[in-house]
Amino acid sequence: MKKRKCKKIFGKLNRPRISVFRSNKGIYVQVIDDVNRKTLASSSSREKVFSNYKKTKKELSVEVGKLLGNKLKKLKINKLVFDRGKYLYHGRVKSLADGIREVGLEF
Repeated sequence: MKKRKCKKIFGKLNRPRISVFRSNKGIYVQVIDDVNRKTLASSSSREKVFSNYKKTKKELSVEVGKLLGNKLKKLKINKLVFDRGKYLYHGRVKSLADGIREVGLEF
């Protein structure tokens, strides 16, 4: 099932792929250019910015999305492909995507 989904989702330099990994304690995101096999930017809930953050995991996911969005704005990347991996599009994954969209990026 994952191979079938991965065939369709492919990130290029003008439209890189956002890869999401979610654990019980945190959420991790990478922006990947699949053509050159490079990670362009990354963000996670384990960064120092969020060390004293006392909110829920969903609210933290929104903030991680905003942080990643700001990093991508500096790199002048506006269009992306969202790869949620094996996770359903609800909860923390949806909150992360909403945070990225709040900054003004487009999937």
